[in-house]
Amino acid sequence: MDDIDRIAPTRRPEGRRVAQHQTWETLLFLHWRVPVEALRPLIPEALEIDTFDGDAWVGLVPFTMRGVRLSWLPPVPGTSDFHETNLRTYVHHRGKNPGVWFFTLEAAAWIPVQVARAGWHLPYHHAKMSLARGADGVIDYASERRSPPPLPAHCKVRYQPAGAPSAAVPGTLEHFLAERYLLYADTGRGRIQRGQVHHAPYPLQPATVHSWEESLFAACGIARPDAEPLAHYASGVDVEIFDLEDI
Repeated sequence: MDDIDRIAPTRRPEGRRVAQHQTWETLLFLHWRVPVEALRPLIPEALEIDTFDGDAWVGLVPFTMRGVRLSWLPPVPGTSDFHETNLRTYVHHRGKNPGVWFFTLEAAAWIPVQVARAGWHLPYHHAKMSLARGADGVIDYASERRSPPPLPAHCKVRYQPAGAPSAAVPGTLEHFLAERYLLYADTGRGRIQRGQVHHAPYPLQPATVHSWEESLFAACGIARPDAEPLAHYASGVDVEIFDLEDI
């Protein structure tokens, strides 16, 4: 029986200052089941790997960010709209606050990458990225890391959304994988911090993956899964970002 409260993080935090506004669009969620012991050496000791029916999961999530801005400023041209891809797993802290642990975040905007690395202690990398949508609804997404190393680190996927969108039901695998509102970051000074986002539930759809290739797993020290990924698509959500705090 899962005793972790997975609904509390979905609620908008009261009395907290909004640090940023963003819109996340054209999200593809690719997930693979992996053994817990394969990920444990890559996660800080203060955190536990979150599991579903005893299994850990790794997610590869390419998407587009729009309207990225600090809450007290308008969007800044050249830093507000860009593609991003993250490789992640799921963790919790002492049986509470289930969230995301990022192995890498690739982004196509140099200044936001530097800000996120310095201010949010997240493993961002600058990458050349593209997204093309065909008349048949097929989406081609590509990412090639530029800096910093390790290189090479790339991702290329062709996919197609299918079916009607709906919110994930609490208790299901889809909810466990997609509805994550907390993130953890290592400050590098022996301190782990937690951040929170808030948005409406994702309008999830099944997705058909026509082809995919990547070297992000290897760049992060993770064995690439042999199985085909579990795939979901979401058209987008508007997001509030809250400041990091010590756990």
